[in-house]
Amino acid sequence: MPDRRTEHPEARTGLTFGIIAYLVWGFFPVYFKAIASVPPLQVVSHRIVWSMLFLIILTSWRRRWSDIRSIMKNRRSLLILMSSALLIATNWLVFIIAVEQGEVLQSSLGYFITPFVSVLLGVIFLKERLRRLQLVALFLAAIGVIIIALHGCNVPWIALALALTFGSYGLLRKVVAADSLSGLTLETLLLAPVALGYILFVTRQGQGAFLLAGMQVDLLLASAGFVTAIPLLLFSAAARRLRLATIGFLQYITPSLHVTLAVLLYHEPFNGTHLTSFLLIWTGLAAYSWDACKALSKNRQYPATAR
Repeated sequence: MPDRRTEHPEARTGLTFGIIAYLVWGFFPVYFKAIASVPPLQVVSHRIVWSMLFLIILTSWRRRWSDIRSIMKNRRSLLILMSSALLIATNWLVFIIAVEQGEVLQSSLGYFITPFVSVLLGVIFLKERLRRLQLVALFLAAIGVIIIALHGCNVPWIALALALTFGSYGLLRKVVAADSLSGLTLETLLLAPVALGYILFVTRQGQGAFLLAGMQVDLLLASAGFVTAIPLLLFSAAARRLRLATIGFLQYITPSLHVTLAVLLYHEPFNGTHLTSFLLIWTGLAAYSWDACKALSKNRQYPATAR
């Protein structure tokens, strides 16, 4: 029987890492609002290039290049990571567009419904089965999204694009044989040539922001790699130490902070329709998390026997 005294410090460390990761993601709108003068595609390109440089240093320090070479020799893994790289780059681009256009509230909606998209993708591609309470949670979330769409007379494309790209990204990273650091490093290496080429192109055209838009913008663009990689690595460390149910609850921190920033700091409209929609989605998330907790508790109480 494991010693609880050794488990608790690991759990506390994991909880600290997880909270920090989700808090950093939660304040991303503030970071990207500060460089709203830079076109979104340039911001994403800088984010990729500086992330690549940071991850190259980190991978070299941890001596993980052999892992990356092994992944590159596996054609299936390489194709999956190429697809996941395109998905995460698209997700970054849509999020930055949302922030610059004053749609932080809609971006928060996207990250609230991402868990439900992940569940649906699991059902479709991994043949996972849904329990009754999970179906109720999905129904509540769907009603919440429909209410927003009907109220605005258009589809909340930003929210749906964020949810679909990040949910699909999670699915691909789940099935690929690559750890967090190696996978992220290879993704940025695959994207970097195009990103760097675009930066050089706009710079030659006299439209580049870096080194021309002021010291503050230069520092924020150069810091994009660190800001991108650190929360991902903290999240990976947290996931190794915490139960999935705990991670599930922590994931509400980021979109909740986005809602708070959108309403209180950026004064985006938040009316009764928005409140109804978000309450339905929050209720669905609570129901889904409760079901996950019960399932984990039952599994610990009645462990599966070997066949």
